Parts: sequence; structure tokens; C-alpha cells
Amino acid sequence: MTITGAALAGGAGPGSAEHRGTDHRGTEHRGTESTRAPAPVHKHHGNRAKAERTAFSDQEIVEGFLKTAFGAEYHLAGRVDRIRKYSGPVRVFAEGARHDRKEQIATIVADIAARVQHLDIAMAPTAGAANVTVNLVRDRDLHRTLAASYGAERAREIRSSLDPQCLSGFRKNEAYEIEHSDVILTVDTGDFIFLDCAYEELLQSLGPINDTDQVPWTMFNDNVQMGYFDVFDQYIMNILYHPLIRPGMTVPEVKALLPEVLADVRRFVARINKLPQ
Repeated sequence: MTITGAALAGGAGPGSAEHRGTDHRGTEHRGTESTRAPAPVHKHHGNRAKAERTAFSDQEIVEGFLKTAFGAEYHLAGRVDRIRKYSGPVRVFAEGARHDRKEQIATIVADIAARVQHLDIAMAPTAGAANVTVNLVRDRDLHRTLAASYGAERAREIRSSLDPQCLSGFRKNEAYEIEHSDVILTVDTGDFIFLDCAYEELLQSLGPINDTDQVPWTMFNDNVQMGYFDVFDQYIMNILYHPLIRPGMTVPEVKALLPEVLADVRRFVARINKLPQ
């Protein structure tokens, strides 16, 4: 689920902030061309990755991209039907006491870097060098963290709308370039739930913030849990970060470019995942 508003920066409109949260409670029922090798799939998720669907039509990919990259599910500051993305390097810093979770965040960031061709993303050495901050908190401290991050009134709005277990949001400028993202993750869940939440929130903090229940192959569907960077969402992220897709573009502008962009993206995703072309 998604919130759009001004919790990270005052004011509505283009220079505002957008947020989304997910409740993952429960058990496990649920550039230039990159030469970096993908990070290994977590051992608990190998069977899920092997069983995933990897063949999609152009129409399925395009519909999935448009549904996740535009708009937002719940808005505090009006609908935004424009591309939002980083236009420069992305640097991630994880804050919190759990060193094992920090290592998992670093592995996820490396995996994203390897699987999104034109996205320069890596861990930052310090919080001051980061434009994506991951706040690792205990579940019992989540609501206190929301209040500290967004203020008591906005935290109440978030809790009443989403009751999230993890949350992400970003601040964008008037050109719809993302300037800073914040991700809040609870650390005292099982590995599958933590990885599922971390992948989803980190990826959505990069731009595709809209959740949808109309696309059954994406982790941006709250009814779908994966715990790894699936092929369908690699298509979405590679389209978003293709050099031809620019911040602020409208749906018609993007649609005009998608035939050329999708051809490039298909070649890269097939190569990096060793898929038939």
C-alpha cells in the first residue's frame, strides 16, 4: 500500500514526498552495461526462484510497468502520474544494531546493482554519504520510529491507513527527480519475511511506488511474497532506469518510447538471468 504526501518535506505537489507501507506479518505463507555478477539467491528461497515464471509477453510487461510506475494507491497530496526516479548515483546506508540484517541489506543492494543495467547503486560508508537511509528497528519500536520520522499526526495517519510492518518513501524535487529515500524495516521477523519486505521497500524507494493487485507476477502486489529479485520486477526496474525514460515523463511520453526501451531491456534481462531470447 502507498501513501503520497509531504511527510518528508513540507508542501504538496511535485516537490513533495511519497510513502508506502506493507504489513508482512505472519509466517512464510507468504550507465553502461553492467558486468557485475548477480548476488546469490538466499538458500531459503532457491526453490521459489527456480519455480518462478520467467516468460512474459510485451503487453504483460508494459501493463505491469505502467501500473507500478505511475500514480500511488493512497494519496495525501493528490495523484502523481509522472515518472519518478533517481537521476544520479544511489548510495544506501543501513542504521541499526543488527549486523546480520545490515549484511543482508548489503547483499540485496549488490543484487539490485547487478540486475538493473543503468542504475548506479551501492552501499555508502556513512549516513552523510547516503541518499537512501534504511532504518532497522524492532517491531515494538516501529510506531515510535514512525512518530519520530514523520511527526505524531502523520504517523497516526499512516498507522490508521496502513498499519505497516515496513515502510518506504522518497522526497522528490519539482522535476520529479528523487532526492532522498527512507526505508523502515522491522528486524525481528524470520529471514523470508525480512528479505521479502527489504527487497520490496528498497525497490519501491527507487521510484515504482504504486502497489497493485492487478498484476500477479510482481512483488509490488501485497498478495505476493518472494524474498528475492524476481524476473518480472527486473523488467520493471530496467525500464524505469533506462536512459530514455526520464523523470517527469507522462504516460503518453513513456508509451511512445517503450518499443525501443523494452527491446533493450529484454536483451539485458535475458542475458543476466540466462534466459532464452
